[in-house]
Amino acid sequence: MNAKKKILVPLATLVAAGAVVIGSGATFTSTTANSVSSVTSGSLSHTNSKADAAIFDLGNIKPGDVVNGGLVITNTGSLDAAFSLTETSSTNGFASDNLTLEITNTTTGDEVFSGTFGELVDGQKSALGTITAGDANSFVFSVTLDQDAPNSQQGKTASAAYQWDSVQLDATTTNQ
Repeated sequence: MNAKKKILVPLATLVAAGAVVIGSGATFTSTTANSVSSVTSGSLSHTNSKADAAIFDLGNIKPGDVVNGGLVITNTGSLDAAFSLTETSSTNGFASDNLTLEITNTTTGDEVFSGTFGELVDGQKSALGTITAGDANSFVFSVTLDQDAPNSQQGKTASAAYQWDSVQLDATTTNQ
């Protein structure tokens, strides 16, 4: 029996020491987590209240007549954008500056153009400024045949086509 005691005592001591090591393993811990981080691209789009239609169309204009054509450009995207207007093509059979055109942004009060009809350089963009996402700007095109236009201006024609563009603003860096 003494031999059994000699084997059991060291074995019991070993088991007890192991339990103390396992049971007293106190360790400080800390954890944090982040929710899902994400990035979503913005959108760039706009509407034209007279898309694929004439802004103005007046036949039989006579000296002193004015034709006003209006439209609304709305930034329907989620990004603020720089807008421009381009005269894509034009003809003017009237002499000198007998036929004039004024384009006004009636929302901002800015004059976009004032001069001879067709004088905007075809294919050259005219900056209109920034239109904020969700906002609309109204534009009026006023065409006038000079009150003093001579008889030689009878039977003349003029026409122009326009294009509206929106371009994203310069890139930015956001620190969060």
